[in-house]
Amino acid sequence: MLNTIITGTEITLTSFLLCTAVSLVLGVLTALLSQVKEKSSQSFALALAMLPAVVQVIIMLVNGNIGTGVAVAGAFGLVRFRSASGSAREISLIFLAMAIGLATGMGYVAAAVLFFVIMAAFLLALQVLRFGAAAENVRTLKITIGENQDYDGLFDDLFQTYTVSSELERVKTSNMGTLYELEYRIVLRDEHRLKAFLDEIRCRNGNLNIVCGRPVVKDAL
Repeated sequence: MLNTIITGTEITLTSFLLCTAVSLVLGVLTALLSQVKEKSSQSFALALAMLPAVVQVIIMLVNGNIGTGVAVAGAFGLVRFRSASGSAREISLIFLAMAIGLATGMGYVAAAVLFFVIMAAFLLALQVLRFGAAAENVRTLKITIGENQDYDGLFDDLFQTYTVSSELERVKTSNMGTLYELEYRIVLRDEHRLKAFLDEIRCRNGNLNIVCGRPVVKDAL
């Protein structure tokens, strides 16, 4: 069932069209997979849709020389990241699309389909389980105070009331040293009480700027 449909060194029109059709279908499905939970750009979706078929043709054209085929396909797959770095998730999907193209290029159509189904189900399951994601109530809180205010312990009572934990991560001066910007990492007790929390901070910091949002997670790749 998982054997190659290409026998010998010659590629027939039927096998070429079948491999290309499977590559295009799986490429489109991979592009749709990239849109689940996180919206990607149209150009990235188009690249994912075409990449399996491009890699497949490269593998077929090198006529069985897998080493050369992998090298050329890898160069094609990494072209996108010359000008703009991709997230770890995008790079993983690029490799998934390349693996599909390698499989279909060697004639392992059924294996390519089965591999895509397994990886798609695995990725969707991890996203549903929020594997590796930060806790929902984690926030980054930036508070601006005047230079005449001592920030040490200034908001401790509010943090005890509205947060499970809080940590001062950075202190920065601004406006020619007349203001301090405090950056905290907090875990809210109840996100529905966030407005009340910010209102009390406003009363404490003289109605200066307050920014509260979800922390920005940087991908390692």
